[in-house]
Amino acid sequence: MILAISYPGEEHTDDVVARLEQRGLDVLRIDLADFPGRTGLSCTWNSSEGTRAVISTPDGTFDLQDVRAAWWRRVRYPSVDPAITDPNAAAFVLSETNEAVDGMLDSLDCPWMNPRAADNAAHHKPLQWTVARQVGLAVPDTLVTTDPDHARRFIHRSSGCQTVFKAFIAMADAWRETRLVEPSDLDHLESVRLAPVIFQDYVPGVDLRIIHVGEKFYTAELDARSTSYPVDMRMVIGEANVRSVTLPQAVEDKLLALQRRLGLVYGAIDMRRTETGEYVFLEVNPAGQWLFVESLTGLPISQAVADQLEYMARGDGGRAQQRRSDHRQIESANGARQPSRSDFNTAL
Repeated sequence: MILAISYPGEEHTDDVVARLEQRGLDVLRIDLADFPGRTGLSCTWNSSEGTRAVISTPDGTFDLQDVRAAWWRRVRYPSVDPAITDPNAAAFVLSETNEAVDGMLDSLDCPWMNPRAADNAAHHKPLQWTVARQVGLAVPDTLVTTDPDHARRFIHRSSGCQTVFKAFIAMADAWRETRLVEPSDLDHLESVRLAPVIFQDYVPGVDLRIIHVGEKFYTAELDARSTSYPVDMRMVIGEANVRSVTLPQAVEDKLLALQRRLGLVYGAIDMRRTETGEYVFLEVNPAGQWLFVESLTGLPISQAVADQLEYMARGDGGRAQQRRSDHRQIESANGARQPSRSDFNTAL
């Protein structure tokens, strides 16, 4: 059985789960927001049954010992029964539920795409940029700061260089595009004291959305240079010229090294190729979108994701890959459619 953890209506999950079921594979899909009300759990450790984890959903009861591979896709988190109105009681219920659910999932003896701890860490852009530089990828000069004076010095350090500022996470209810720093923005630099801001050299060029699945890369070139907003291709997908391309082997090798260091089996990587042919790393989204790339280029990405999950579930190859990812994580701790605006609200 393959366990898919995502919320209802998540298109990428819908597509891949349908493909897996068409192949005759058993897929259990759960939404963590259903715990503990709609979905219950019972975990036991005893001499007669050993270790077991069973969950009860509206569709039936399932023994998680049967899970051979797990997919940590875009998730929601456990919710509190509305009948619990006391804030302290609600906080306690949520804390207890998270502890039980997280512990249950982390105890599963199967490969994950992506491993939960690695996925969580890899969402942090400062970690991404550090590892990217370590594996030899070019990264724009970048500043993360709450110091207005430092921000001002960064912006003015070179008269020939433009600066952009952007958010760490693209939140659906507080979405912000990447923007060039304009003279009017300088009057508001004191506000960086309220929350860290990313300032980064603007890199003119062609956008690349690179989908990494297992050992493979699927790359789309999104040329937004002649559009109404070349700063952020997410704003002008419908205006950009889009085609599939092949990355130089040297770039793929560095990206694979990045993904392995981060412990990721899947990732949506954003880069820019400059006029001089330099490939510049911007970021990786461990849960990034691919359907808009597939619909615009025909690249078989959904098929590749389904193939990877089936491969992980059927043999030891996925388990060996999981063990390598876990080991690296421990070391480091020590049907075509036109995309809509909502498709890109959380595409990083």
